[in-house]
Amino acid sequence: MALRDRFKRTIRIQDIDEDPNPENSISNSPASESSDPVKLELWNKKHSLQKEVDQLKRKHESSVLATRKFLFPLGVLLGILLAFAFVQPSDIQDMHAQLTLLMDQYDLTLPQLPDFDFSRFETEWNKLRSNIPELWKFNRDGREFQVGERMKARGLSAEYPVVLIPGVISTGLESWSTSPEYRPFFREKLWGGLNMLSQVTFNRDKWIAAMMLDPVTGLDPPDAKIRAAEGIDAASSFIQGYWIWSKIVENLAVVNYDTNNLHLAPYDWRLSYWNLEERDGYFSKLKTTIEGFKRRQKRKTVVAAHSMGANVRYFLEEADSLTGFLIAFLFSIDFSGTDSMFNFNASWTLTSLSYCLILKWVESPRHGGGGPDWVENHIEAYISIAGTHLGVAKAMAAFLSGEMKDTVQMNPAGSYVLERFFSRAERRKLFLSWAGSASMWIKGGDAIWGNSTFAPDDPSEDFDHEIDANDVRKRRSGHTHGELISFRHIPVSTPRQEGEMDPQTNFRLLNEDNGAGVKNMTSEMAGEWILEHTPSSFQKMMATNYSFGMERDEEALKRNDLDHTKWTNPLEVKLPNAPSMKMFCVYGHGKETERSYWYTRGDYEYDETAADGIAPLCRDPNPGSNQIGTCAGLSPRNQLDMPLLRKSWIDADYTDATANPKVRNGVKMGEGDGTVSLISLGAMCVEGWKRRRWNPAGINVTVVELPHRPVPSMPRGGANTSDHVDVLGSTALNEIIVKVATGAGHEVEEMFVSNIKAYARRIEWD
Repeated sequence: MALRDRFKRTIRIQDIDEDPNPENSISNSPASESSDPVKLELWNKKHSLQKEVDQLKRKHESSVLATRKFLFPLGVLLGILLAFAFVQPSDIQDMHAQLTLLMDQYDLTLPQLPDFDFSRFETEWNKLRSNIPELWKFNRDGREFQVGERMKARGLSAEYPVVLIPGVISTGLESWSTSPEYRPFFREKLWGGLNMLSQVTFNRDKWIAAMMLDPVTGLDPPDAKIRAAEGIDAASSFIQGYWIWSKIVENLAVVNYDTNNLHLAPYDWRLSYWNLEERDGYFSKLKTTIEGFKRRQKRKTVVAAHSMGANVRYFLEEADSLTGFLIAFLFSIDFSGTDSMFNFNASWTLTSLSYCLILKWVESPRHGGGGPDWVENHIEAYISIAGTHLGVAKAMAAFLSGEMKDTVQMNPAGSYVLERFFSRAERRKLFLSWAGSASMWIKGGDAIWGNSTFAPDDPSEDFDHEIDANDVRKRRSGHTHGELISFRHIPVSTPRQEGEMDPQTNFRLLNEDNGAGVKNMTSEMAGEWILEHTPSSFQKMMATNYSFGMERDEEALKRNDLDHTKWTNPLEVKLPNAPSMKMFCVYGHGKETERSYWYTRGDYEYDETAADGIAPLCRDPNPGSNQIGTCAGLSPRNQLDMPLLRKSWIDADYTDATANPKVRNGVKMGEGDGTVSLISLGAMCVEGWKRRRWNPAGINVTVVELPHRPVPSMPRGGANTSDHVDVLGSTALNEIIVKVATGAGHEVEEMFVSNIKAYARRIEWD
């Protein structure tokens, strides 16, 4: 007690005698007032702490002040640069009128600006923009119209009408809903344009509700009405400054193309091909457009399709009968697929309608009704640009866990923001509602993509002769791409019976099926497993719209001409009877591309599917329910209401640059154009369509591989990029398109920069 009283008295003395000036108080010593050692020690500790606090305050205030002084001018400078990059003089001329209209809504008046000669201002503005370094000119890089000018100088001019089929997510989508909650968005783009970014940021839930399709009908949900934008502008640019088809349109315009002989065919890429025709009459309109070109200009048409547009066969091959379905794929708002600060693949891959699908639809007597010679009489040439003929691996990961390379390789801060703002589960749910995205499911199974010991595109030192699985396994020191989904480990907290302990990593291995119901999976096994983890409505949609097998029997291939579910798969239908039509497969190579994955599993959770339950595939227990077909009456929740779905996600913690193949954040990297693997891009072109089984008319197929040689200082890679999206602006591709359109297609020669021929020889075609 005495010690406590003594301590209190000491504190009181310090408070009374403390100098308001901390510097003086620190320099003064209590020795003159007391020689008590306890008081002296407390005095020293207090003033030592006070000194540290003052120092920290000064440091904090200084750093905040410095940050503000730095960020403010930086923000001003960035705003000016963005204005130079994106704002056009015409925008400034209309600014006052637009602002006046906005103010009128709130009964406010804006003073009339004094008269100003905007023509002079426009001249000065353009002069200033011309001096901006290349790095900042997102929409212009100095190559505009150059390819067209060179072709024009040679005397080449428009010869054949041209139809451009854009990639899946590159077509803008507009709101046409008049429901009260959607009226503020009427005729505004909910996909594409800066307005989309605004809606996603500030009105996310309403945007998702509008963009998501009804899972049962595959059409618009109640009150929402979204339609594809029209005209060439619908897919020229995704947002201001991020071009897609505009470079190609510019060069075609130089050689005398305009809206009279150039048509861009936009579409609602969310829909299945069947619904695309049923709701929008897309294939019927496309067929009418091409027939109109033939009737007015007496010329056949050149069709150029990007990505999944390579499957335009759905339209042309049914031309022996009707008008077709185009393939569309979504994926990601992960802006990936480019070498720039913008990445459009990330989460979404730009793909186009299936050319095979379109061809088949237009020929089919039950659909387009064009007859077996329609393609021969109406199509001069077909150019597949980065065609996803056999699907893409990232579609499988998206359907399983809502992920892909672009999302797992984000920096931690970006990954955190993405997950909090737009989680894996939300992305997956959105993808599953878009039936068009399912056209990107990989096709051909293990015969194309490999098995548990071997894949055609596994890294190897010898490409000169056929190599069997045993030979490759001896040469290979890493994992095989044939196992599309592999499970490296699960945490040690998992029950013992689910895996044997690895003493080096302290993880339980899942390379073998050990009662947990999961093991490394080939493409066929993974496809079945992923489908089991999807809602019954998605399973029904897949069964009624798509097929992903491989047909070798020629009689069965003939029967498939009448089965629309086969038309998006080039392995299950023949090319049309068009011996004079020319085909060009043009794609990039040299950019690492996701090919297969390492996954991990977590706890059980509730889900809207019957996944991991008893007999998870859809059955028909109650045909009288409100559903129809093989998935009728299936309840999404099990009767015991227990969490039966095991969470699965890409093992982003696993990176091994020394492995073969290389692993980055759980993604096994392969060859391709940054989005589509080399097998999908080129195998059908160099080998599959060289066989009479799938090409009975002997259509000539020319393959041009473009090496990926981007300029690091240019956001989109420059003239020699071959990225999946940016290739649309490459000089080489533009030259090919202009040559074919102007009648100089015979000048296009084959070129190979990859080992696709060797890879294709290893595929089990027969």
